Amino acid sequence: MKTITQRTTLRQTFQPQAGFSLIEILVGLAIGLLATLVIMQVFSVFEGQKRTTTGSGDAQTNGSIAIYSIEHELKMSGYGLLPSATDSPLGCTTLTSGGTGITSIAPVKITDGGTLAGASDWITIHYASTDSGGVPTPITGIAVTGANDLTVNNNMGCHVGDVALLISGATCNLTNVTGPTDIAVPPVLSGASAVTTTVTVQSIPTGIAVGDNLSCLGAWVTSIFRVNFNYDPTSATNSQAYMEKATDPLVAGDPVVADIVNIQAQYGIAATAGSNQVTNWVDATGPTWAAPTVADRNRIKSLRIAVVARNGLYEKNTVTGICTTAKGVINKGPCAWDDSNVDAAPKIDLSNDPNWQHYRYRVFETIIPLRNTIWAWSTL
Repeated sequence: MKTITQRTTLRQTFQPQAGFSLIEILVGLAIGLLATLVIMQVFSVFEGQKRTTTGSGDAQTNGSIAIYSIEHELKMSGYGLLPSATDSPLGCTTLTSGGTGITSIAPVKITDGGTLAGASDWITIHYASTDSGGVPTPITGIAVTGANDLTVNNNMGCHVGDVALLISGATCNLTNVTGPTDIAVPPVLSGASAVTTTVTVQSIPTGIAVGDNLSCLGAWVTSIFRVNFNYDPTSATNSQAYMEKATDPLVAGDPVVADIVNIQAQYGIAATAGSNQVTNWVDATGPTWAAPTVADRNRIKSLRIAVVARNGLYEKNTVTGICTTAKGVINKGPCAWDDSNVDAAPKIDLSNDPNWQHYRYRVFETIIPLRNTIWAWSTL
């Protein structure tokens, strides 16, 4: 009896070990892997949306900076070309450089992108840097011998080294101011009028006579806004584009803002030069507007500009398609503006980048009046 009791006690105190079976462990691992997969998928989608949103914000900022930069310069176009009762520089049909290297005094010129790589327009702006506004003063005397001295009623605003504009009827002559050394000092007033004084120029062109006008322009500024686009064929996601500002069409300019891929512009023209009401929007093409005459150039009263900014994020799928305007303009990219009730919008072509459809774009547009041309309307 004693032996049996001891064996029973041993059986009752023994407890088998408990735990997960191999099947349960595999099921748990599978659930964990599925949860991790879902989390990574959500994270990937969220990260893609964040990059798209961030890139769109960058495009918004870049486009705003680009349009502001052009507008700031364009509002200066034609500054210094002030009209006068007898001679207006905007009315000159002949221009002589006089050794200054200046070949044009047109306030603004659009070079159509159809002839340029990337199909993006160039906007060339001209204006003077003078503080006096280029106020013309009559020439009252011309030195017969010796230095190239011109006697004027007032030399205020003239400085040695300035570009001088001599206007005789419909002929504009450019030269440089060379003296006298104290020319920056305003003339002494005597009663109600200024004492006559002298301006020495590098050369006096043939045909300049007493009664013609002299304007001191300071420096003659040229600003060219254009797109610089570089496509890397070895990398689908490494195309670089930016808007640059140049002073010479043959020399590289300074970068202004990144991810600007296209600029389109149109002239806003009036029926006559003496009117300030824009009646049509035209591209800088054809025999009339690719190289307008002075008469047609003076009909240009404003510019309408579209700047295309790109979201720098390359998308695996196609996110941008072809846009067709109401007037039937087919754009390989977004449309410039709605042309339902106006002249046809310019064409935007982004196909210089074979992967253009894998990027998102924003279009910024504005109308900028040429105020210095508008103010001269009565003499045009």
